Amino acid sequence: MTVHQAPLGLRAYFSSFIAFFLVVFSFSIFLNHIQNQTQNQVATIDNKENRNNTLVNIQEQSPNQAPVVDSHDQSPFLVDVDVTQLKNQNQNQDQIEFVDRDDERNELKEQVISIGGDNGSISHGGEEKDRCDWSVGRWVYDNVTRPLYNGPQCKFMHDEVACDKYGRKDIRYQHWRWQPNGCDLPRFDANIFLEKIRGKRMVFVGDSLNRNQWVSMVCLVESVVPEGQKTRTFNGSLMSFKVLSHNVSIDFYWSPLLVESNCDNPIIHRVSSRIMRAYKIESHAKNWMDADIIVFNSYLWWKKPGMKMKVLYGTFEDGDAVLEEVEMFEGFEVALKSWSQWLERNLNNTDKRMFFVSLSPTHVWGQEWGADPDATCYSETEPIHKEGYRSDGSDYGMMHTAERLIENLKPKGVNVQIVNITQLSEYRKDGHPSIYRRQYVNLTEAQLANPKSYSDCTHWCLPGVPDVWNEFLYAYITSS
Repeated sequence: MTVHQAPLGLRAYFSSFIAFFLVVFSFSIFLNHIQNQTQNQVATIDNKENRNNTLVNIQEQSPNQAPVVDSHDQSPFLVDVDVTQLKNQNQNQDQIEFVDRDDERNELKEQVISIGGDNGSISHGGEEKDRCDWSVGRWVYDNVTRPLYNGPQCKFMHDEVACDKYGRKDIRYQHWRWQPNGCDLPRFDANIFLEKIRGKRMVFVGDSLNRNQWVSMVCLVESVVPEGQKTRTFNGSLMSFKVLSHNVSIDFYWSPLLVESNCDNPIIHRVSSRIMRAYKIESHAKNWMDADIIVFNSYLWWKKPGMKMKVLYGTFEDGDAVLEEVEMFEGFEVALKSWSQWLERNLNNTDKRMFFVSLSPTHVWGQEWGADPDATCYSETEPIHKEGYRSDGSDYGMMHTAERLIENLKPKGVNVQIVNITQLSEYRKDGHPSIYRRQYVNLTEAQLANPKSYSDCTHWCLPGVPDVWNEFLYAYITSS
């Protein structure tokens, strides 16, 4: 067979040409890949910068809350700050332009919407229902099944949240039912609940908003308990409601910072300088560590405008104790770490049910929902219907800190479930006591002339919003 070959010079030239073409082609592809990668990195950086700028704008624009610092129901339940003054301090922030709230919410979802996002599986008739995030939904007006109890007939109602008793004529706030998207929230049934917790002790541990929820729970339960089978007692920081027929105790323990502090007196705690003891929680914990169900909260007392927290390393009596002043957010983190570390040491691998309730928002800046700049919750009679509404004053960063610390407890055998009540409460500008509550001090003429100046836009009328918080607890507890 004869094989014809091209002359050596021509063959070499042709091979060189092919090799050169392949090199150029490969180099072109490489350059294009580098260019695309660079553009992607720049886009990623831009996106991160935009998100960071959004977060910075939110943090800069977010005014501090106007907390109502209260006490035992036998003592002053006083507004600790001048709401009008607070609003004036933050007027200059009203000019900051926000990004669209829907976009902002999507950007922040990974950090804050995950709080309490997994509500667990609820069994109905032996069949497991698909998981559903109860915290996402809407308020539906329902004057048939709401309210869940008669407020004036609840013998254990507190005067600070008994709005209809103190002159509120509009009672629409009592008839709103929370409707999650894509599922139903189980309706509270006091008889089923009492059977589920028969022989157990349930304790709400925290501040006045946790007490607000405790009063709601007591009123939800007590209507089905016969006379002579229910009692309420007060013992310092501890309030106890007992159902004798079921050997059940539903208690509240006053501990606004969770750790030991100079705010621990349930009657005298309106302090201008707040001091907490770092990593000291034992004197509180001994009052609730034997409970079968514990519901914690802590947020309101860390939102005092213009105040810093003093962290004490040592005892109040120790002259050599170290006192460090920190921002309130830093103090909150120290307190939550102290609390979580105590749980890890003492309550790991137990069958206790433990919950942490997310932040409860206030409604003191009317321009946030389209009202006049000087408006508050006073005279509001309808919820906010804009989906995803969120107050600039709600510090979601604090709740993200709580979520992170709680998540870190799981591998250590401590299961604390977050009860995400924040978004549903954000909508309810109409649900606060405003001026319709007992006033423990005489109001001045200037206050009487301007009801907005002393309106309580922090706590919640009962029956009302906290009843839904307890429906969450009811569903968690009775489904397991």
